[in-house]
Amino acid sequence: MRVKSAVSLLVLALVTATLPGCGGESSDRTAPAAATGTPAGTPSGATAAAVPAAPAASPSARAGLGTAKPSPGPAAVAFRAGNPDGRATVPAEARAVDTSRPTRTVGTGTPASCTSAAVVKAVAAGGIITFDCGPAPVTITMKATAKVVNAHGPRIVLDGGGKVTLSGGGSRRILYLNTCDPAQGYTTSHCQNQDHPQLTVQNLTFANGNSTGERTEGGGGGAIFVRGGRVKVVNSRFVDNRCDRTGPDLGGAALRVLSQFENKPVYVVGSTFTGGVCANGAALSSIGVSWTVLNSVFRDNQAVGTGANPARGGTPGGGSGGAIYCDGNEFAVKLAGTIVEDNSANEGGGAIFFVSNNRTGTLSITSSTLRRNPSRGFETKGAPGIFFLGARLTRG
Repeated sequence: MRVKSAVSLLVLALVTATLPGCGGESSDRTAPAAATGTPAGTPSGATAAAVPAAPAASPSARAGLGTAKPSPGPAAVAFRAGNPDGRATVPAEARAVDTSRPTRTVGTGTPASCTSAAVVKAVAAGGIITFDCGPAPVTITMKATAKVVNAHGPRIVLDGGGKVTLSGGGSRRILYLNTCDPAQGYTTSHCQNQDHPQLTVQNLTFANGNSTGERTEGGGGGAIFVRGGRVKVVNSRFVDNRCDRTGPDLGGAALRVLSQFENKPVYVVGSTFTGGVCANGAALSSIGVSWTVLNSVFRDNQAVGTGANPARGGTPGGGSGGAIYCDGNEFAVKLAGTIVEDNSANEGGGAIFFVSNNRTGTLSITSSTLRRNPSRGFETKGAPGIFFLGARLTRG
């Protein structure tokens, strides 16, 4: 799948040139034979935060947010997601969608009315979707994956109001969008590059999603899988999601994204990713996709595969990108106002694994903190917790 330069950092990256990059479907590269940069098992250090950018716009489009877990008391604790101290500016297109006039509502005012079937039906119908499950926080355990029908929309917005958790129950993926899946309908002659459907999830918690065994488009995406169109995540939490534990290029315990329209970025704003476990990219994973991650938190995610990409002989492959795994050719990843801590990778990049096969991709990390992200196999010298092959890595 197909998805200039700070000279000193590029030189540092080139010391790992004996480790060819991970690519798309062909996987015709040679896996690292040994660690480079920091020795295996050495804990990652911190990336010093730069001068903060302008204050961020509030990501929430709805007021009165409560927790995503039931509370025994009459008062709900405030829903919290992302890095409250992040000050990265949020562009207009990355902000929450106004859902004050929803197209449809899941529930009729009681927890019992907020069912998996109702969520599946609403997502298939498309439009702006809100929830009315009563005054207390509620968890909806999905009995089936909610799938976007490509001809419906073209905009699909899920807004949980800070009180809704969608759970995979540890046994299934929660949400699915794929413009190239014939079962969901073709809407253009170029499914890999179309501007719709446009999916936004906001003010929601996604918990215990599990895509283990799912092989469509290579698998991954324990909570959410997306190929095509556009996807945006705002003020949301991803907790304890899973995908397959092995595979050289499989990833995304929380979110797996492929083929975004004209390589426009996936926006992740004011969101938190914790407890993810997958072969690679235990929070985010992509091939040939750009990301802009603002004022967010990645904590305690684990890339548990072994053998890297392609798999070393006698291994199943994987183990790179404790929090974030990005692969492909020309793409850009930007982190600002974000905390990445206590993630780990059995192979490369305890925090971030970034490989641009044709060395045109760029990685920018500003006003962010990376700390305690051990890369147990290999990482780029001078960039703790990061394995980088590309045109330019900037940190500030």
